[in-house]
Amino acid sequence: MQSLSLVGGLRQFAETVLLAVGALLPIVDPLGGAPIYLAMTAGLAPSERARMAQAVAINSFLLLIASVLVGAYVLDFFGVSIPAVQIAGGIIVCAIAWSLLNTPTSPAALDRGASPATAEALSQRAFYPLTMPLTVGPGSISVALTLGANPPRGFRPLLVTSLAHGLGVLAVAISVYFCYRYAALILRKLGPTGTSVVVRLTAFILLCIGVQIAWNGLEALLVHTFAKASPQ
Repeated sequence: MQSLSLVGGLRQFAETVLLAVGALLPIVDPLGGAPIYLAMTAGLAPSERARMAQAVAINSFLLLIASVLVGAYVLDFFGVSIPAVQIAGGIIVCAIAWSLLNTPTSPAALDRGASPATAEALSQRAFYPLTMPLTVGPGSISVALTLGANPPRGFRPLLVTSLAHGLGVLAVAISVYFCYRYAALILRKLGPTGTSVVVRLTAFILLCIGVQIAWNGLEALLVHTFAKASPQ
């Protein structure tokens, strides 16, 4: 009987881990973000780009795990709704995608627009915009908030669920590191022209995603407003 309970607990733990990975990985989409990462770090040396990938992965893990564990409480404290986060984040994503669409993607042009590769500059770029909102945007934050929105009662179930969510977020962060760390290797076979096409296409898709995220937030606010205004 005790062994059955242990097996059931392990199964639930594994299901929670897989749920976190399955919910977050398609939205974070590190493989799809690799061309954007490569374009925005084109002025860096390979060693600097590798350190940047590590920093983005660590930042992504911290941001996602914080959203899962305490994000809902923080938003409630400041009186900020998830639709408001979606609208603001969608606008930022659109602005970055539009900038990428209108920036020359030749190495020389990208190098001229790069920031000085100081430790402080690399740290700032690793968080904004490479971690937030390009890697962990409002969509993935919303999913992370949803994962942690209904914590189980009791210390042990809460601890087990938190550990499972943490393991799932760690798997997503590791995938971010490897996809960004080896972005140049992934895109090398495309050549300069193919890489430019992929970057433009990915930037356009990112622009569409930003519009969709902002619209989802606006639609939720409009529905809530009209629901309150309609007679009972």
